[in-house]
Amino acid sequence: MQWFKIISVTLLLTLVSGCSSWVYRMNIPQGNFLEQKDVNKLRIEMTKEQVIYVLGQPIATDAFDDTAWHYVYLFNYNRKNEQKKSLVVHFENDVLKTISGDFELPETFSTPLEK
Repeated sequence: MQWFKIISVTLLLTLVSGCSSWVYRMNIPQGNFLEQKDVNKLRIEMTKEQVIYVLGQPIATDAFDDTAWHYVYLFNYNRKNEQKKSLVVHFENDVLKTISGDFELPETFSTPLEK
């Protein structure tokens, strides 16, 4: 009779563990959250320090080629809806040259900051 209880409990736990969609999972944003208003502050010929001041540290840089910084934001909620945005900042001679990704190029981007 003891073995019947052990097998029943094991079977019940196995069946319940298959219902993982009922388990609450906290939504955790990952990466660099950026908005268009943040990207609008970027200007051509900004230094790397100025870009860090405006956008923060990049989520990924290449250890062998430091000319492109990647800012990626990922937010999953309800396991079905996903929000993902990315921005790649390109440098040449340690100054900002162009940006690419899911954000629009600001109108004032081509106007360098006054030195």
